[in-house]
Order: sequence, then structure tokens, then C-alpha cells
Amino acid sequence: MDYLTLRGLVDNKSVEKKVSRLIMGTAGFYQLENKDSAFSIMDKFVEVGGNTFDSAHQYINSEKVLGEWLDKRGIRKDIYILTKGAHPDDGEPGPRVHPASITKDIMESLERLRTNYIDFYALHRDDLNVEVGPIMEILNEHVEAGRLHAIGASNWSHERIQEANRYASKHGLVGFTYNSPNLSLAQCNEPRWPGCVSVNEEISNWHKGNQLPLLSWSSQAGGFFSGRFKPENRDNEEFIRVYYSDENWERFNRAQELGEMKGSTANEIALAYVLNQPYPTAAIIGPEKVEELLSSIKGSKIQLSASEVKYLNLVN
Repeated sequence: MDYLTLRGLVDNKSVEKKVSRLIMGTAGFYQLENKDSAFSIMDKFVEVGGNTFDSAHQYINSEKVLGEWLDKRGIRKDIYILTKGAHPDDGEPGPRVHPASITKDIMESLERLRTNYIDFYALHRDDLNVEVGPIMEILNEHVEAGRLHAIGASNWSHERIQEANRYASKHGLVGFTYNSPNLSLAQCNEPRWPGCVSVNEEISNWHKGNQLPLLSWSSQAGGFFSGRFKPENRDNEEFIRVYYSDENWERFNRAQELGEMKGSTANEIALAYVLNQPYPTAAIIGPEKVEELLSSIKGSKIQLSASEVKYLNLVN
């Protein structure tokens, strides 16, 4: 397993945390037949070197499942938790990117996760009507209290991240040390869910310029490259709306072609695409079976040249 260094602050001292470049997503764990199924996948993930788990206040009971597993295994100090808050309509109506809702979500997440600190905390959505100042101030209060070790953004524009970090720098505060948008080989025709941000050429170039670590959600485009979907299959309206395009089917064909050359699947090549960018990346994965996890492990080890990355993305 490869690792990525993320910076944080603990007891007012700078720390570096070596995060596995595959991050176990827990959003769907509550849907499994029983907790033992989720526990076995998490056990295997740790066994192969994974150490970072993604969750969110909004993901129904996923934080509780993760928290119970950590409690039973007694390995909290060896595991990094990335969770998120301030999602709209998450128990409260309307936008929630303000100090009261941020604090509410943090305190509830800590209780659900059965821990007294969160390694990496991200704001799940943005609200352009709220100035960045109060947002960064309240997040830093929780950093100072030791509840959060690092803060980031999920589904924020890179312009707003810059604005927030300028404010933090000017006022002696901790800024965002990572970004967590969607990055995948399949380009979204439109946001999969309202308020989501997917990486385009402009965002990619921004990350290349500043080398801010990017932790991608839906890194394999929800299974678009798994072979379950075909252009003539019109059953899944969401995938048709978000991913069906001539360009994405060509990306699929090229991933399949390259996979045959490397003894891999198109899905594994799509994951490798995310992990072979010219800036630090990690991929949030959502395996429901151990076999799917092992496939992701294989994909994470594939090395792609810069020309292969461009070829997959139709640049040449």
C-alpha cells in the first residue's frame, strides 16, 4: 500500500500523518446485510495496509458502524478518520454552512465514532452566501480544542478554497490542507448530486500548480468502468444523466484496451488514472465485497506514464 502525507495540528504542534492512498469509504455500510459484512471488509482493508476511512454525518449510520468497529478492534490510534459535515438538509432544513450547524455535526460525529478527535474534517458542501471568515474561525476553535487535527473542503470550488486559506493566513489560523472533490476518468455531464464539484482541467491545473493533496470521492465513477453498463443499457437514469456520453464510452474503451495490455480490468485502470496524477492524490473506494477491495488494491499498484494518462483522458 502506498501512502500520502497530510499535515495537521495536535496540541498546537504540526504533525504529519501518512494516509493510505486507498481510503475506505463507508457510505454504503448501513445497506449491507449485517455489520459483520462491513467489519470483514474493514478488517481486510487494514490487513493489506489501509489505515484511513471516509465517512460523513450525513451518511445515515455509517459513522456508527465505523465507530463500533474501531471500538471492538481497539485500534483507534492506528487509524485515521476522514468525516464530513454541514451537508444541506441533514436533519435541519436549508443551507447549513454556518458555525452552529458545523459545531452540531462535529459533536454528533465524535459521539457516533466513539472518539474524542477527528483526524481530517471536511465541509461536505459550500454556501456562497456565507463569508469564509466565520467558517474558518469556528473550524479553528475545534482544532484548538483538539477535536479536529486537520480541516479540508469537499465540493468547494478552488476559488473559495483559496479565499478561505487567504483569510486563515491573514488571521494566523489553520487553513484547508486538502481538497476532496470528485476526480475520476469518467467526466460528469452534470453534478451527480446537487452542489457537487468534479475536477475539470482548470481544477486539475490548480492542484498541479500548488500540489494541494486531493482525496477523490467516487474515484471509479460509481462502477462505470466495471462492465455492468453499456451504451444500449438505458435502465439507470442517474448514470445516463451523469456519465453517458460518447467521450466517456471512448474513455471506457481505452481503459479496457490498456487494461488488456497490462493484465488488468478497465475498472482497475480507471483507479490507476486517479492515482497517477501530477499532484498528490488518494482515492476513496466503496467495495461491498472483499473481492472488490482486492481489485482496488491491484489497481492502486498500476503505474501509468504521463502519455498513458493523457491517452485515457482523450488528450492524445
